[in-house]
Parts: sequence; structure tokens; C-alpha cells
Amino acid sequence: MANFTAADVKKLRELTGAGMMDCKKALDEAEGSVDKAVEILRVKGQKGVAKRESRSAENGAVVSLIADDNTSGVLVELKCETDFVAKGDKFVAVADAIAAHVAKTVPADLEALLASEIEAGKTVQAFVDEANATLGEKIVLDRFAQFSGGYVAAYMHRTSPDLPPQVGVLVELDKENAEVAKDVAQHVAAFAPKFLSRDEIPAETVENERRVAEATAREEGKPEAALPKIIEGRVTGFFKENVVVDQAFAKDNKKSVQKVLDEAGVSLTRFARFRVGV
Repeated sequence: MANFTAADVKKLRELTGAGMMDCKKALDEAEGSVDKAVEILRVKGQKGVAKRESRSAENGAVVSLIADDNTSGVLVELKCETDFVAKGDKFVAVADAIAAHVAKTVPADLEALLASEIEAGKTVQAFVDEANATLGEKIVLDRFAQFSGGYVAAYMHRTSPDLPPQVGVLVELDKENAEVAKDVAQHVAAFAPKFLSRDEIPAETVENERRVAEATAREEGKPEAALPKIIEGRVTGFFKENVVVDQAFAKDNKKSVQKVLDEAGVSLTRFARFRVGV
């Protein structure tokens, strides 16, 4: 039996996030050396990564990082299997580290992010795999957003007080206005628009909505002469449901989001909304 103490077990658990029995076995195998035990757990953990790949990761956290002057911001979603891991400090620390890395390196896309070095000799993909090994769950990084050039702000929403934010929104205005940025970000979090403007909607999507509207109206027996107006009305309804600037504003449904922006003299240039697992 190797010579190690309860303090060694505690230290190894803090370093790796592994369970108590796994730490004891690793220390025993490493003949009491904490450094060797860390390596043993990492190797055994990496072997388990492949086994976890087929599992579903539908829990997790959304984290944000906004520059002090609000000229840039980052939004990152990191997923895991259970809410137990999601609310752990180690998991959130991994997500925060990735967000800080994105802010520093400005990767072009997810592939570039995963291939970039977050630590000397360690890519982001390896960093995620390491978290996978130490936390004992499938950990997935598959989207991020990064804005710069305007006034950037974020809103983070907790669906449960004991969990990290499950919904995160990043917005960019063309001019500084902290109050409007916050209000619009909260609106996006609540109403989940899909598009910034009507121009962003693919033409085939709009045409499909028209076809559905026409088929529905005919099924309802609407008069032929009334069909054009009914169809356009229903397509307009689709816009109001899915285009953020056309939506009724969350804090005053008598105004559209565009009206609120116009009254403040600002424009919403882009937004991103992440909800964990969606």
C-alpha cells in the first residue's frame, strides 16, 4: 500500500475534479506521488472520453465577457450532461477561460477556435477534452459569438437560481446607450427572435410562408378575392413574430422594438441569443 495522506487525496481531487475513490486508486498506483497520480487520472480520463462521445449533452452554461468600454463582447455556450456538473465551479471556470481566450484571439470560426492554443502546447479542443476527462461527463463546445465595432452589451438569464445562466444574449448598437442595449437584450432573451430584419430572411422561407398562408386560407374557405390580403397579413404576422425590430417591445407592447430604437436615436446592428441545448 502506497504512503499518502487524506490531504494528498484532497489536493488531487482539487487538481483533477476526480472522485475520491479514483484519487485513492491513482495515488496508490503512483506510490503516493500526487504529480504522477494527476497524470494517471488524465490518461484514464482521456480513455473515457471516447466512451462518452455518444452521450447527450443538453445541460451546461452560457457565459459572456464584455470589454470595459463596451466596444467588444463574447458569448460562449458550453454544454455538459447534467445540471450537477453545470453548476460546479470547475465547469464554469472552463467556460470562462474559453470566453477569455475568444476575446483575446478573435477566432474566425468554431474550427479555428478549437484548433487554437489556449495554453502552451494545448489547443482548445484538448482543453475541452481534459475537462471531459476530469469532470467525468461529455463536455461540448459548439458555438460562440463575438461582436466588436459598436456598443456591445450582454444579458444573462438564469432559469434556476442554483444554476449558471442558461440563456445569454449579446447585442450591438451603432451608438452608446446602456439602457436601450439592456432593454433590447432582455427583450431578445424573452422573445427569441430569429432575424434582425426582414432582409435577413431567406427568400425561400418567405415564399414558403406565403404558400402555407394561401393553403390555410383556402382550407378555411376564404373568398378568392380576399386571398391576397389575407396572405400578406399572415406573412406580416410571421415577420412580427420572428424579426426582432418588428416585434412588440417587451416593456411596452404598444411600441415595436424599431420604434424604441428610433426614439433613442440608435440602431441595432446585430444580436446573438444562446439557450443551452437549443
